[in-house]
Amino acid sequence: MDTAFLITAFATLFVVMDPIGLTTVFIALTQGTSPAHRRAVAFRACIIAGAILTLFTFFGESVLGFIGISMPAFRISGGILLFLTALDMLFERRTKRREDRAEEEDFPDPSVFPMAIPMLAGPGSIATVILLSDQADGLAEFFGVLGIMLLVLTMGLAFFLQAGRVEKVLGRTGIIVTTRLLGMLLAALSVQLVLDGLRDFGITAG
Repeated sequence: MDTAFLITAFATLFVVMDPIGLTTVFIALTQGTSPAHRRAVAFRACIIAGAILTLFTFFGESVLGFIGISMPAFRISGGILLFLTALDMLFERRTKRREDRAEEEDFPDPSVFPMAIPMLAGPGSIATVILLSDQADGLAEFFGVLGIMLLVLTMGLAFFLQAGRVEKVLGRTGIIVTTRLLGMLLAALSVQLVLDGLRDFGITAG
């Protein structure tokens, strides 16, 4: 099993799902509710997101093949999508959109929407698990990707359950700095995905 591949998979999924940034949104969506309700929302959101991402990990490539989309083409489009997400993180647009949504709309139970879909299991994370599962060399790495996805969701659940403490420790400035650093990392990873897709098409630099 390629340890470097698994580290890259973890970094990519962690940045795309952004559990630290989502914690502030989780706080806003569950503000004024009881601790028991907050815990229930956190568990439901992560379980639903995990089920959706697991489904795409196993069957995403088959779905793409059925509708005639090649993996190199999907890798390039996924890289572009992740790059746009990285730009949003770098310029704080992603966090602002999430906070505006939380303020403007009243969600009696936000576990399915918007927490599970599209915040945890959104287009970026779905594209990422499909791309990573395709890049996995053998069953060990494939199930390694699945395990890493579940690990990141578990970390997200831990952040949600400790939302108040996380907000106090990091503060507004700490969350902004962390989000921007993760955005820079995601930008580099997304460019690499595009380059890999171009290489698969036979287009090489130089």
